[in-house]
Amino acid sequence: MLELGFDDPEKLVAVAHALSTRSRVDILHLLNSRNLNVIEIAEALKLPVSTVANNVKVLEAARLINTELLPASRGAMKVCSRNYDDIHIALNEEKSVPKGAVRVYEIEVPIGHYSDCDVSPTCGMADAEAMLIREDEPASFYHPKHVGAQIIWFRKGYLEYLLPVEVPKGARVESLEVSMEICSEAPNYDNNWPSDISVWINGVEIGMWTSPGDFGGRRGKLNPAWWWDSSTQYGLLKTWRVDRDKTTLDMEKVSDVSLSQLNLTQSPKIRLRIGVNPESIHQGGVNLFGRSFGDHAQEIMMKLSFTRDEEDQNH
Repeated sequence: MLELGFDDPEKLVAVAHALSTRSRVDILHLLNSRNLNVIEIAEALKLPVSTVANNVKVLEAARLINTELLPASRGAMKVCSRNYDDIHIALNEEKSVPKGAVRVYEIEVPIGHYSDCDVSPTCGMADAEAMLIREDEPASFYHPKHVGAQIIWFRKGYLEYLLPVEVPKGARVESLEVSMEICSEAPNYDNNWPSDISVWINGVEIGMWTSPGDFGGRRGKLNPAWWWDSSTQYGLLKTWRVDRDKTTLDMEKVSDVSLSQLNLTQSPKIRLRIGVNPESIHQGGVNLFGRSFGDHAQEIMMKLSFTRDEEDQNH
């Protein structure tokens, strides 16, 4: 979701301008189901290619869509993909946050920005343009170019991320949420390939999800044109949430792990680990998706909800 408000008026104006014509709204609607090049958009909307190209530039400037140049039979073509499924505009400017009000700290971490890993084949990674490393070589996961990854897969092991905790001193954390697009890892793809995927926070396993498969059979909405139809295409967006009583996965309880067990305020960072517990039943691996692959234009999202005892003035 794109959040807009008076705290960033330039961005608000850019998005409002981008949404001010029917043709640009129609382009966003077309990109709901799949990526399209400029010519395909022009044909669908029965508009001149030059008109569509200009509208695409406006949408791109507002960061509502991404574009990339890909090889075509004659030169290159500009392929468009949508960045957001929802846009929220807040028009009420708050002068202060009342005592006890819940505030939110949110950060998006690119999937390639892991700080540690231990993986086994099948494994690999790619960005929006090409493969980043040779497949099935775990040593390559330590190469610096891993930071650009937009899809990562491995059959066994884990990835670990260090996430900053930028909340005020003395804040009381009410909940922690982590969400990502994810699925199993099979040869090519297999919609019936279960995998027990776990998430750990600061060394504590908060909950496991059994992914039903490594999904394919139709292209992911965001996948670049070069990506093979025979490979993994998309995952499911899953959200783990820890509060003072329990951990839920997509609002369903999965464990009794609570915030008190995670020591969130003892360090300026959180260690997030994603992988397959070697003791789990279904050792089906992991596919992790960034903004340029799968169905959801997001990386790994972490959200901390917290309260403060005193009134906090916003400036």
